[in-house]
Amino acid sequence: MSRESRDAFRDLMATTPERLDLACLLIAAEALPTEGNVDAYLARGLADLDRLAEQVPDAGEPHERLQAALGDFHGRPEDYDALASSLLPEVVRRRRGLPILLSTVWTETARRVGIAAYGVGLPGHFVAALGDPLTFDPVLPDGSRLLVDPWSGGRLLPFDAARDIVERTGRPFRRDHLAPASPVSIVERILANIRAWADHPLRAPTRLWAIDLALALPDPPPWLLRDRGIALRDMGHAHLAARWLEEYADVVDDDAPSEAETARDQARAVRALLN
Repeated sequence: MSRESRDAFRDLMATTPERLDLACLLIAAEALPTEGNVDAYLARGLADLDRLAEQVPDAGEPHERLQAALGDFHGRPEDYDALASSLLPEVVRRRRGLPILLSTVWTETARRVGIAAYGVGLPGHFVAALGDPLTFDPVLPDGSRLLVDPWSGGRLLPFDAARDIVERTGRPFRRDHLAPASPVSIVERILANIRAWADHPLRAPTRLWAIDLALALPDPPPWLLRDRGIALRDMGHAHLAARWLEEYADVVDDDAPSEAETARDQARAVRALLN
């Protein structure tokens, strides 16, 4: 982590948020060493993705071409317990990670070789789709599109299996569950996964930087201000924690007065630690 990488993330979100590869690399820069040179770190990360693209055969069906290069990428249940599973350079190195990062490897490799692909954020699972995201229609089925499950080594995911994944979460399946996920929404989901992993006082520093990056996204929810205060409290920064809790209370006072009062109670409790 460095001020340079943090500033680069903010600039990226403000100017070219569609560059999911750069966004994921800058997220990882918060946890991995950049050796003081963010540009060189980014260049290495992009070169690793380029090398994957060079392994994609020129001939064959799109799914077969990508699977030839990426079929050894996969996930295991224990990957949910590792921060590395949410860090793109580590996922590329280990060839293991969470579904959303594995799907990002697939879509970024596809983009580099001219194959139309996009991420699909199903409730309960994240997969990739092959097809033009700009022509997706939530009403009309398109038999030319394929769903791929990078978590399972890139096996094809039948429509019925995707429906079952959604319905296991207790939600009725809708075709718009198959809609292309925007790069910003993917970044939001990655950062949410990191915050969930870091939901323990001993991991509060990781939670704090994941919150800070989420606050740099367009229209961040106000509850991130509260969560930032709680992370600072868990790190022992009582004065700063109280200030952020009070800022959250001021923001939501009109719309959620009970939430605001709870946050002010938390701030008072934190300030009491200073006495």
